[in-house]
Amino acid sequence: MDLHRGALETNTDQALEVAVAHALVRRAGQSESGPVLRVYRPTAPVVAFGRRDTRRPGFDAAVEVVNKAGFTPVLRAPGGRAVAYTEDSLIVDHIDTDPEALSGMDDRFSGYADLWTEVLRAHGVDARTGAVPGEYCPGAYSVNARGHVKLVGTAQRILRRAWLFSAVAIVDGADVLRPLLAEVYDALGLPFDGDSVGSIRTEAPALTLDSLEGAVLDAYDHRFGLTPVALDENVLTTARELADNHRL
Repeated sequence: MDLHRGALETNTDQALEVAVAHALVRRAGQSESGPVLRVYRPTAPVVAFGRRDTRRPGFDAAVEVVNKAGFTPVLRAPGGRAVAYTEDSLIVDHIDTDPEALSGMDDRFSGYADLWTEVLRAHGVDARTGAVPGEYCPGAYSVNARGHVKLVGTAQRILRRAWLFSAVAIVDGADVLRPLLAEVYDALGLPFDGDSVGSIRTEAPALTLDSLEGAVLDAYDHRFGLTPVALDENVLTTARELADNHRL
């Protein structure tokens, strides 16, 4: 499996960062690549909205809230509802080809949730799979701590012959994200409980962003074997063409 590690160098356009995942899954759907893992740390604070959010009456107000808070609003590549993250987060995008991509959705959710819970448990987190009451971007395969706070959100995008599985791990910064998400979800008119927002560092203070990233890469390498490679210029070109689709 090809590994693309790190955010785009000198990039300040968060929509372009998100568009890379879109470009990678499109390339896979066109049979131009095999399995790919992209792991990076955001270079700026972001609120990534889902397409369903854009149809909410309060969407424009939610975007205004995000801008006033100094976060960048983007439209995320996979599905789901709004998520927020800072530079103290880890984004993991897994792309692969599959002629039966839709039928395998539940198995992917379950399998990769297990991967995350295993990684976190190995570092002392009481990690479990499942939604917690009032969480942002609710999903049956969120990864939580103690059944009380969400730590890792997962979502997918399915094309005809390929899929994108994306995970957002909140390593630190829950105190910043909690009030912002409360305002965003209030504007969208969606249920949300700020107490559901957790961080991995709160659960395991010794687990740094560096060590978490290394542990996730080790888990993927054990399962699939990883080969570090640079992003292909064709992928970057496609991402630049798609960036406007993710810019708000």
